[in-house]
Amino acid sequence: MFHKPKIVIIGGGTGLPVILRGLRDQNVDVTAIVTVADDGGSSGILRNYINVVPPGDIRNALVALSELPTIEKEIFQYRFNSKDNFFAGHALGNLIISALAEMKGNIFDAVQELSDLMRINGHIYPVANEPLTLNAEFTDGSKLVGESEITAAHKQIQRVWVTDSDEPAAPMAVKQVIDAIMDADQIVLGPGSLFTSILPNLMISNVGEAVKKTKAEVVYICNIMTQKGETDHFTDADHVRVLNRHLGEQFIDTVLVNIQPVPKDYINFQEWNEISQPVTHDFTGLREQGCRVISANFLRLRDNGAFHDRDKVVSELLNRLHDVHAD
Repeated sequence: MFHKPKIVIIGGGTGLPVILRGLRDQNVDVTAIVTVADDGGSSGILRNYINVVPPGDIRNALVALSELPTIEKEIFQYRFNSKDNFFAGHALGNLIISALAEMKGNIFDAVQELSDLMRINGHIYPVANEPLTLNAEFTDGSKLVGESEITAAHKQIQRVWVTDSDEPAAPMAVKQVIDAIMDADQIVLGPGSLFTSILPNLMISNVGEAVKKTKAEVVYICNIMTQKGETDHFTDADHVRVLNRHLGEQFIDTVLVNIQPVPKDYINFQEWNEISQPVTHDFTGLREQGCRVISANFLRLRDNGAFHDRDKVVSELLNRLHDVHAD
């Protein structure tokens, strides 16, 4: 009997659903492990009103793996533009996820129920069952609490960690998350914000330990552009160095690096105001981190922004699966 390769993607933000959409129709078993430390936008408002796990990243992952007709996914993604004080700016899917979380008593069971309703081709696991709070210490020694506050500070981050919003005990992931990591053939990190989308997941102690212990190849998709207030002036090696430092060892096996230049006059920095400049390359630094480097043209230019080409990235991930099994 054919064994579907198991790919686990860990992250959040806008990069996660892009890769999920590309993998949905491939012959692989996909699991998305999604951050629950977001406190901005609609997710942040709902989190403050009803103390629910922020649903925005989960909503986007659900849509990316859903096999529902397009119109039904568009309804789920619809964002109210009325002037009503409560509904304005909220995505309908965020409200549905929040309602199901109340009905089921926790976000994990709610997302599994919704996965069935939305005909998900794969699995979507919130990394924790409670809303988590992101904490950061900056290189100047100061500290801040909350993802949106940390990003808005525009200061160089030294380290991040997560705390449970409601409990003094250290947050832990549910068993299904850990089992998925340990059973995977490939773990994919990114693309996404280094300190606010990827590391919040890895800073949950049992998640970080599982990623270090798993026999799966750990692949990091390095960002194409640096991010203001997070990774200004970072090289690709700096990104990997931060990941390894936070987990205390060199756990990244392979890095995908885009080497196609971003045209200087193409980017609209007013519209894409979170980005700063193209990530520069330090291949010597990457080799010192003990990882395999796959450098190629992974660039897709659209809407005056620089993004990963979904099909090229997915093709490379599948190539890595094939090469690892061949070995």
